[in-house]
Amino acid sequence: MPVNLTAPDPASLLPVAGVRLGIASAGIKKPGRRDLTLIELAPGSHVAGVFTQNRFCAAPVTLCRQHLVQGGIRALVINTGNANAGTGAEGLDRARRTCEAVAGLLGCEAEAVLPFSTGVILEPLPVDKLLPALPAAQADLAADHWHDAAHAIMTTDIVAKGASRQAQVGGKTVTVTGIAKGSGMIHPNMATMLGFVATDAAIAPALVQQLVTDVADVSFNCVTVDGDTSTNDSFVLIATGQAGNAEVGDAAGADYAALKAALAEVAIELAQAMARDGEGATKFMTVSVEGGRDRAECKQIAYAIARSPLVKTAFFASDPNLGRILAAIGYAGVNDLDVDAIRVWLGDVLVAEHGGRAASYTEAQGAAVMKEAEITVRVALGRGDAAATVWTCDFSYDYVKINAEYRT
Repeated sequence: MPVNLTAPDPASLLPVAGVRLGIASAGIKKPGRRDLTLIELAPGSHVAGVFTQNRFCAAPVTLCRQHLVQGGIRALVINTGNANAGTGAEGLDRARRTCEAVAGLLGCEAEAVLPFSTGVILEPLPVDKLLPALPAAQADLAADHWHDAAHAIMTTDIVAKGASRQAQVGGKTVTVTGIAKGSGMIHPNMATMLGFVATDAAIAPALVQQLVTDVADVSFNCVTVDGDTSTNDSFVLIATGQAGNAEVGDAAGADYAALKAALAEVAIELAQAMARDGEGATKFMTVSVEGGRDRAECKQIAYAIARSPLVKTAFFASDPNLGRILAAIGYAGVNDLDVDAIRVWLGDVLVAEHGGRAASYTEAQGAAVMKEAEITVRVALGRGDAAATVWTCDFSYDYVKINAEYRT
C-alpha cells in the first residue's frame, strides 16, 4: 500500500485560468476505464517540457519535441493503457492521427497538439478505440476536472497524484496546479513519469523552458523506484498568462524566485508521491548526501544507494544490514573518496565513521529505525559543501508480483 499517501481532495486542486480538462473512456486496455484525457489551453499560453533520454523514446515524445519547437500549443491529449513506444513509423503515424483528430475538434493545427501515452511498450496504439472517444473528452472539458484527470492518467498507480499552491507574483495571486502518474519504471534521465503542471502566471516565453528545467532538477529528477528509465517520461509546464501579474522576465528577480518556489513545491509533492506509491512499496526513504565537492557527485552517490536492490530489500525486511549502504557508496563511481572521512546515519543514529562501524552504534538502534514507515539515510562525505537529496521506496514481494503480471 502507498506509504502515508492519500488521494488529493478534489476541492484542493485549484482551477488554473486558461486550462480546461476533459476525460473519457476509450477502453484501450480495459473496457469502461476512463483512460483518455484532453487538456485545452487558452490562446497565448506558453508551454515547455523535458523528456526522457531513453533512446527508445516513444512516438509521442518525438512528436512533442517537434511540436514544441513550433510553439502555439493549444491542447494536450493523454492516453493510458498503451505507451506507443517501440512502434516505429506506424507509431508516429498513429500519434499524428491523434493530434489531427484533436485539432479538428478544437479548430487548431495538428502541430499545436502535444500527445502523451503511457502503458505497455511494443504494442500498436489502438487509434480505432482512441479517436472515437475524443468527442466525449471534448464535451467533458471543464476548469475543475483536475481531480478526474489525475485518476485518468494512472497506470499501476494506486493513488492519484495532484497538488496546488498559490503565490504572490508581480503584485497578483497566481495559481499552480499539477498532476502526475508513476509508480514503476521510475528513474530519471530527465524526469520519471508523466507530469503536467500549469500556472496562470504571465512568464516571458524565453524563461518557460528554463523554469521547467530548473523545477525538474529539484523534483522529478530526484526520485527513483526501480532504476528503470521509461521510454515515455515527460514533464510539461503550462503558463497561460491570465493571472494579470506583471510578466516574469528576469530569472534573477524576486518574482521568478517566488514562482519557481511555488512550482517546485507542487512538483516535489508529486515526485515524492510517486516514491510513496512505488509498486509494492511499504517504506518511503529519503537519501541525503552532503559534504561533497559538487552536487553531481552527491546525487551520484545518493542514487547508488537509492536504486540498490540489496539496500531496498533490506529496508523491506526491516533488516539493519547496513553494510549494503557502504557498498553502494563505494561503487557509486566517485573514485577518490576517502572512506575514513565518511559518516553515515540511519535516521538520527550514527552507523558508520572512520571507515567502519561507529563505536556507539548497536543493532538494536538500527532495527528500531528500520521498523518505521519513513526513513532517512544521511551520508556526510567530508570533502566539500555540496549536497543532494533523492527519494525512493523499498522492494517488496508485491513489486515482483505487479510487474510479473503487468500484461495480464
